[in-house]
Amino acid sequence: MRNVTINVNGTSETREIENRTLLVHFLRDHLKLTGTHVGCDTSQCGACVVHLDGRSVKSCAVLAVQADGATVLTIEAIGTEEKLHPMQEAFRDHHGLQCGFCTAGMVMHAIDMVRHFPDLDEETVRHQLDGNICRCTGYQNIVTAIQAGAVAMRG
Repeated sequence: MRNVTINVNGTSETREIENRTLLVHFLRDHLKLTGTHVGCDTSQCGACVVHLDGRSVKSCAVLAVQADGATVLTIEAIGTEEKLHPMQEAFRDHHGLQCGFCTAGMVMHAIDMVRHFPDLDEETVRHQLDGNICRCTGYQNIVTAIQAGAVAMRG
């Protein structure tokens, strides 16, 4: 057992955890932030994407002890019911979701894409989505939503 302190969504959170606790389980089980989903536990689906010190990571591939002292941003902190984040609005407006299971990870990864790629053409978005699996859609609406969200974020 070990104490870790992680700044999650602007709040310093300290918990005693087992050394083998994954970041996704720290968020879900210890902090009750269930917007980050567990889809595969093998870092292949992307449903668990969060921002760790400003970069998107698959939280099922990071131990919580590795995030000790770091800053984590989850889907719960990027918008509210009253005021969605522009990327969330784009997913809603362009039908970029169906069941919603993968959506939080897609949105978090998409926000990071906008920060790192000045031109999010369709080919770039599709390439960057490798590793984020949606079992419901054909991805076209997700790609369209990400491109629209990028435009809205850049204002």
